[in-house]
Amino acid sequence: MPSKPKPTPYWDYIKVEPLLALQTGIGAQEDELSNDEVMFIVVHQIDELWFKLVLREMVAVRNLFARVPVPEQALASAVRGIRRMETILRQLAAHFELMETMTTRDYLAFRDKLTGASGFQSAQMREIEIIMGLAEAERVPLGHEGSYQKALEQHDGTESPSLRRVRARLADVPTLRDAMIEWIHRTPIQGSTPSQPDDAQRVRAFVEAYLDAHRRMVERGLAGAREQALTEADKKRLEERARGEVASARAYLLAEDVAEPERARASRVRAALVFIESYRELPLLAWPREVLDGLTTFEQAFVIFRQRHARMVERMIGRRTGTGGSAGVDYLDTTALRYRVFRELWAVRTLLVRAQDLPPLENAAAYGFAGGT
Repeated sequence: MPSKPKPTPYWDYIKVEPLLALQTGIGAQEDELSNDEVMFIVVHQIDELWFKLVLREMVAVRNLFARVPVPEQALASAVRGIRRMETILRQLAAHFELMETMTTRDYLAFRDKLTGASGFQSAQMREIEIIMGLAEAERVPLGHEGSYQKALEQHDGTESPSLRRVRARLADVPTLRDAMIEWIHRTPIQGSTPSQPDDAQRVRAFVEAYLDAHRRMVERGLAGAREQALTEADKKRLEERARGEVASARAYLLAEDVAEPERARASRVRAALVFIESYRELPLLAWPREVLDGLTTFEQAFVIFRQRHARMVERMIGRRTGTGGSAGVDYLDTTALRYRVFRELWAVRTLLVRAQDLPPLENAAAYGFAGGT
């Protein structure tokens, strides 16, 4: 007879006792610490556990979209993973409210213990940025160091576990952004795919038709604004703004800001984003649109997390230098403003038009369109 499985107690499965023994900081005993310091440690330990879950979900989503082709039946699962990533970041931002129950003087009582330490040294936070696809050239330096990796070295200059973790993640390619861009590039536009010989011409025809619809929308808005303008100078200003809007839309969809070798590819990616957003009710595009919206919401949650972090730090310590030698609040504010990965997903919203103004859909059957209202 097979032996009966041994029951597993909750405390063994969760590793409760080892977990509760980890809040001593640099001391030998937790009893040596104030409640404020224990709270500070617990919150940051929980943050690291949340980061661990974000990384797992992000890698799973990245691996899915790195497949060619991406199985359509897996998109719902990808959206769930992305939504979970966003939910975790919202939970992380909520932790700052708990931190704010501590006064500045409470924090200063143990802040000196953190000299040389900084949240910047969170390897998992850097890993999330790496997997997302944050470009190395866009990174904001913590202080005087030439590379953010320098801040992850041991104080004697040797490699730390955090640095090893980050270097391993840098070798883990593609990034989520790169995988997503590859997937978006393959989007059928008016039934045409990149493998078809006339794809470039058909995509350009869609872009021109869409830009014409966008121009008409801008002109409608200008006509209404002109009627309410008080002076000729106001009318001239509105006309210049409208011309700029039309010109910017054309430059963006034709990827005039991208170097010539990559321009056609970037233009197709941007056209695909417009196409997915514009015809999102079609069965084949419904889940891709949910993926794109989920990624935008996730990055928005990341920006809010960074901004909330900055406001908590400013409330706690003002604008003094950070414990790790950073510019403190100024550094946090700068990263919140500058760190964007999925820029195309945000930019496309400026170009969207009403459903009734869209160019006629071609090859509707290719998108599982069954007609009806």
